[in-house]
Amino acid sequence: MFCYQCEQASKGTGCTVIGVCGKQPDVAALQDLLVYTLKGIAFWANKAREMGTKDNEIDRFMIDGLFTTVTNVDFSAEAVSSFIVEGVRLRDKAKTMAGPVTGTIPAAAQGWNLPESIAEQVKLGELHGVKDYTVDDDIHSVRELITYGIKGYAAYADHARILGKEADEIYAFTHKALAAQLDDSLDLMANVNLALEAGKINYLTMELLNQAHVAAYGHPVPTPVQLGTKAGKAILVSGHDLKFLEELLKQTEGTGINIYTHGEMLPAHGYPGLKKYAHLAGNFGGAWQDQYKEFQDFPGAIIFNTNCIQKPADNYKGRLFTWGLVQWPDVKHIDGFDFSEVIKKAQECDGFEENPGQEILTGFGHNAILGVADKVIEGVKAGAIKHFFLVGGCDGAKSGRNYYTEFAEKAPKDTVILTLACGKFRFNKMDLGDIGGIPRLLDVGQCNDAYSAIQVALALSEAFECGVNELPLSLVLSWYEQKAVAILLTLLHLGIKNIKLGPTLPAFVTPNVLNFLVENYNIGPITTAEEDLKQILG
Repeated sequence: MFCYQCEQASKGTGCTVIGVCGKQPDVAALQDLLVYTLKGIAFWANKAREMGTKDNEIDRFMIDGLFTTVTNVDFSAEAVSSFIVEGVRLRDKAKTMAGPVTGTIPAAAQGWNLPESIAEQVKLGELHGVKDYTVDDDIHSVRELITYGIKGYAAYADHARILGKEADEIYAFTHKALAAQLDDSLDLMANVNLALEAGKINYLTMELLNQAHVAAYGHPVPTPVQLGTKAGKAILVSGHDLKFLEELLKQTEGTGINIYTHGEMLPAHGYPGLKKYAHLAGNFGGAWQDQYKEFQDFPGAIIFNTNCIQKPADNYKGRLFTWGLVQWPDVKHIDGFDFSEVIKKAQECDGFEENPGQEILTGFGHNAILGVADKVIEGVKAGAIKHFFLVGGCDGAKSGRNYYTEFAEKAPKDTVILTLACGKFRFNKMDLGDIGGIPRLLDVGQCNDAYSAIQVALALSEAFECGVNELPLSLVLSWYEQKAVAILLTLLHLGIKNIKLGPTLPAFVTPNVLNFLVENYNIGPITTAEEDLKQILG
């Protein structure tokens, strides 16, 4: 196997024996074959669209197929194989839709046969991995950047669709961009432009998801979240999907079972349509990479609804469930919105005793922050607020991420920190005080709520009549998987510069591509908190 799509890539180059995430070589090969299959579908679907024909089944399958290959989503060989089988069927359907075409047909789009056995599918997948390319290394690097960006926004598109929001522009670009990866005649800049367009599409996707969340649950409002426990039976929800959480809250209302969020579900507490449930009790644990240790102390049922799962301990594997595209071998998977099995398991467990703890704030979406924009602007003009930092992104297990804790600790008291995604767990329990009643630490939400952070930046640039890059605003980001890649491409699409990225740079970015990013966007790796603060603040 060879996989280097996430920040944990072994030795900073790639996983070759087993994924650091826990992905086995057979699953890695099957996921490579699935991506190869999706590119073949994209070739024909793109041709069909050029002739004015499209198919919703194919469009949706592309998104689900891409999302299932995101890091820490699907670890089941059988589940990935079933996607490939369906993908081959839809490839042939797309080919029929497109009709006769002129020119060379790429190998991925040809009618190759899929072996019936998973073992033979694995062998086929091994022939079409990351290292199967015929262009120069720099073009391949940008192609990988595009692929991972598309995988990232596929996750957001999936969440939006569950809430009834779709956009044909997302589907059209997905086909166009993946089909372009089969065209070796495209030069480096053509691929760079596709990468920037992927950033544009991710922005559209995040906006769509934001609209879906607000339409269903209202604008987030600043809300204290309990980190302690309430007496009673318990279910822990980890992931990102809010519709999932709503349905679980409905089915557990009045049962005596309390619902706790974990990781990226923390911002759910800020939505009026979700916080109204009294048994949404609090948040348990920290970021995703601590689950193995922390979940052993959770005396109830646990369910994942999106990526971030890792190998479970025997202590809680029997009370662990997955939902949606997340799967783990020998862990019960829930289809649809019937959570009766999860509820039954929670009722069989001991549950918590009453043990109140610290409270932290969430719910500072762009609507909440812009609601006090006059105070923010006044604070800047008066000199009370000297600088804004967006410190956030994915958390992870690699060393070096304490940098973000130190950065928050050492940021001057006349600065404000906006944060989002699970990277905030490095410092969101700190009391950083406030400036004129405005908390110095503002939790904007999930990773997809980078949309909210961008809206705040755009509003400030309008208020001060300057470009975003001229604002007293600095982005200090952490990355782990493909959704972070999608957000980075969005920032590049918007022309945002001077981003500091860590804890390491992506293994799939070649020196020449990195040099392009440095020269055009002044992207740089983090160093130390003290040195970076000194450099940013002059």
